[in-house]
Amino acid sequence: MVTTLLKEVRISGNTLMKNYECEVVVKPSESGKIRFFVGGADKGFEACIDNVVATDHCVVLGSKDQRTLLGGYKYQVMLCEHFMAACAILGINSIDVYISKAEFPVLDGSSKVWVNLFKEAGITKKKQQFYTVSEPVYYLNGKTSLVVLPDKELTLSYAVNYNHPDLIRQWVPFDVKNIDEIVEARTFGFYRDLKKFQLLGFARGVNIDNTLGLMDDGTYSSALRSDKEPIKHKILDLFGDFYLTGVSILDMKAQILVKEAGHTVHIKVAKELKNKLIKI
Repeated sequence: MVTTLLKEVRISGNTLMKNYECEVVVKPSESGKIRFFVGGADKGFEACIDNVVATDHCVVLGSKDQRTLLGGYKYQVMLCEHFMAACAILGINSIDVYISKAEFPVLDGSSKVWVNLFKEAGITKKKQQFYTVSEPVYYLNGKTSLVVLPDKELTLSYAVNYNHPDLIRQWVPFDVKNIDEIVEARTFGFYRDLKKFQLLGFARGVNIDNTLGLMDDGTYSSALRSDKEPIKHKILDLFGDFYLTGVSILDMKAQILVKEAGHTVHIKVAKELKNKLIKI
């Protein structure tokens, strides 16, 4: 069933990686797909797991049928995960997204602005369809693991182990009653690494309003929006990454257990998960 916006929305902001000014226009669609049109292109490409072209610092989607002579992608878009998480949480599956630059604006570093923008525009009614997995899907490699098991309801836990007092061997269970805490959880990073990343050409748009800094003295660069906010942002990323399968985590009846993972592992599992999801 197509779930789209009731009217067009428009927003501008700076990007996180390259610090460009970027405008995004999201239009209702009956295509049944989330499609990106980048930099004035008249041909869009679908937001789907098969179109993931990189996961090094964020999720990058590209048009694989429009490769350049050097093997790159003529049209691609970075930092899709927060936008896709908002779509997953609201059940939006049919929109056309016109984006002026090859990177989404970071806004406040979470999905909160997107969710509020879409709610203000209005969303067509969604008929919920539930899915489970036909068999376990998992990734295990040293300290990192991501397991999806069939179950009668959704349970999700995410564990991390960072060199920060609040985040050493800590985990957060997902509770749909606290979905707002997931939506508003900001992207984060160790403050000591910021200059290094900027010298490499990344994180040039980072500021105190869009990124939560993990400080060497065990504090944060700003007050937390909720307890263990960085782990909740990892759950938000997972929502966005898994939605590239075409199915929202909120529509899954499964047990999802994640330990010390990131976009690369999320996407590896999502590629396998896509072929194991079954309607119930």
